[in-house]
Parts: sequence; structure tokens; C-alpha cells
Amino acid sequence: MERFLWVLGMAALVALVFFGMRRGWTGRARRQAAELPDFPAPLAEPGEELLPAATGMYVGTTKATDWQDRIAVGDIGHRANGTAHLHAAGLLLRRTGASDVWIPAESIVDSRLDHKLANKVVPGAGLVVVTWRLGEQLLDTGFRGDDKTTQTEWVEAVRALAPADEPTQHETASSRQEEK
Repeated sequence: MERFLWVLGMAALVALVFFGMRRGWTGRARRQAAELPDFPAPLAEPGEELLPAATGMYVGTTKATDWQDRIAVGDIGHRANGTAHLHAAGLLLRRTGASDVWIPAESIVDSRLDHKLANKVVPGAGLVVVTWRLGEQLLDTGFRGDDKTTQTEWVEAVRALAPADEPTQHETASSRQEEK
């Protein structure tokens, strides 16, 4: 009987932990839904692809100021396998089992290789991270491609889509080093 009570107590504790995690996630999604405008819908005809599609994993989207502050609105916070498609009109991330993520070219601020995003850390610089603007909020969206040899090409191609009137984070960092 004593063993049964211990097992029952542990099951209740596990259920309480999962309930708290779920409540925290839905609370975050509710707060972010009030802060953020709707995510852009993919274009029906985005145009010709600038690079061959890349297979891999959508890691997530976070606020650009905090690599761990995952966006939880809708299913944007869910990791999913998928493909990245780069068009002159923007970046399309087609996710398996989840909605597509569309980043319009005029919203792109910068792109970089990184090793961390959305509570995922990978060895080396294994993530292509795109910084983009959604309303007034800067976001980082990460994609881990299966073919690591093309990641630098993807970063440069996405960076080239950024509007010329806004300096990229890469250019801003370079100008700060030149001033020193």
C-alpha cells in the first residue's frame, strides 16, 4: 500500500509539472499575441527561387534581443522539419506538420550563422539565423540545414535581400571596428 501511495504521489507531481508548463506556454502565447501583429501570409506566387531549396529543420523564432525568448503565437514556436525557399520577394520556410513561415524581403534586416537560438545549441555555427522586422519588433528565425556546406551561401543571399536603406548588423559591427 505504501508503494502505491508513493507512485500515486509521483504521478500527481509529474501531472502538476506538465500542467504548469502548459499554462506557462499558453500564457506566453496570449501575451505575445497582444504584442505582435499577425505573421505575414506566404505569397501565392513568390516568384523564381534564387537558390535551390534546402532541407533541414525550422528551429524557431525568438525576439532578436533574447535568443531564448521563443515566440509561442500559433504554431510558430513548434520545431519542425521542412525546406527553405529563397525568392526575390522573401524567404519561405515550408514546415512539415505546421504552418509555413513567410519572411518578406522588405522585412529582412540581416542574416548570420550562429550556434544558438530558441533554446537549441548546436556545435559550431550550424544555424542560419535571419533577423527581420514584424511591426515594431525585431525577430530572429533559425533554420538548421542538412547540407552545412551551403550555409554561408544562404546567409549572403538572404543578407542581399535586406533593404539598402537599413544597415545590417554585420555592417554596423564592421563600422564600429573601423572607428576604433
